[in-house]
Amino acid sequence: MVQTRGLNHLGLAVADLDRTTAFFTDLLGWEESGRDPSYPRTAVSDGAVRLTLWQVDRELENEAFDRRKNIGLHHLALEVPTEADLNAVAEKLQQAEGVEIEFMPELVGAGPRRHMMCYEPGGIRVEFIWPGK
Repeated sequence: MVQTRGLNHLGLAVADLDRTTAFFTDLLGWEESGRDPSYPRTAVSDGAVRLTLWQVDRELENEAFDRRKNIGLHHLALEVPTEADLNAVAEKLQQAEGVEIEFMPELVGAGPRRHMMCYEPGGIRVEFIWPGK
């Protein structure tokens, strides 16, 4: 018998809380649902997925995550409902300050699924995927 019921939230340690929050709220239209400046952290959601974003301590030496070397989050994959939505997100992100595009929309394998990859301003790798349905 399965003992869990899906993802409640995903906590991400981020380099710049305000810039990463803006990536999700301003660029993707997510809602910010809570902020705790004493930690600091914030929560954002698209209505289906909830993320908690935690500011790393800037007084400590921070090191960017290397997905080929470190154990941890390889990337965050977010589904979009249509191929047109994927293309619209890609165009918006391509113009956004601080967002690094790894690759623009392309087929996953033989398709019809399509996806793109980028790094949000704090360096977290984010995939946007249209399941091809």
